[in-house]
Amino acid sequence: MLFPEYRARRLRQNEAFRSMVRETELSVKHLVYPMFILPGQKVRQEIASMPGIFRLSIDQAVEEAREVYALGIPAVILFGIPEKKDEIGSEAYASKGIIQRAIGALKKAVPDLLVITDVCLCEYTSHGHCGLIRNGEVDNDLTLEQLARTAVSHAKAGADMVAPSDMMDGRVGRIREALDEAGFSHVPIMSYAVKYCSSFYGPFREAADSAPQFGDRRSYQMDPANAREAIREAILDIEEGADIIMVKPALPYLDIIRTLREETHHPLAAYQVSGEYAMIKAAAKLGWLDEERAVKESLLCIRRAGADIIITYFAKEIAAKL
Repeated sequence: MLFPEYRARRLRQNEAFRSMVRETELSVKHLVYPMFILPGQKVRQEIASMPGIFRLSIDQAVEEAREVYALGIPAVILFGIPEKKDEIGSEAYASKGIIQRAIGALKKAVPDLLVITDVCLCEYTSHGHCGLIRNGEVDNDLTLEQLARTAVSHAKAGADMVAPSDMMDGRVGRIREALDEAGFSHVPIMSYAVKYCSSFYGPFREAADSAPQFGDRRSYQMDPANAREAIREAILDIEEGADIIMVKPALPYLDIIRTLREETHHPLAAYQVSGEYAMIKAAAKLGWLDEERAVKESLLCIRRAGADIIITYFAKEIAAKL
């Protein structure tokens, strides 16, 4: 049908019509809130490059978790800053490590809040890489055992879900095997299946104190130029036992989210990373963007592309509006 018989504006003329035909909805139930946990008591350190986001001691994280749950956000994902680091990241799987203690405290205080844990070594290694170093390189297979130990330690502490973010080949299968052997077959894995070597991670590395001390992560994180490889990575993780697959970052990779939505049937998460958060905050501070509208639009676009779950530092802000 051609104009004037067909007028698209008929269904845009007021909010009642617009909401009736709206194709994509954004709900608080789609959100996961990231939290950074560090040692100490009554510690609440704002991250300079991420205004409004804090590094929290466990007691402060408990209060934050209560607020998150009261807003209707169903889950948090935890990142730890340990008291000490070493070459093998041993604090990542210590029974009384920072994340293990935080899991227990959060589950005791807010039992119905889902606690997801990041499983990686970069925050715990003195060199800042996501795996163990041998002969100057990240050794993939040697790293798998450390990741499996870490995932099991999180499950023992009470984590509801583990989320390996390291991008080592075969890590989902090894973690699934280790969890099952330890009696945690009920604990799901949300795999960072498609994690690009992105320039948008800068503020996170400040927050988690996880910048690599030499080289970079291009040998294990994905090349931003590649799209077909994303399908291979996602399918491999699904075959190894991933329950949810993730794309990271989100906004620069909406095409990848859409492709995976069409190519797979697994639940799909997307991580709106620190750089995406920082850009919107900085532009809003300068008066170049309406922050509330920009945040809602960005999250709606991620949902429209096909994400079922969005990990975002804006979760609390947007939940209050929704």
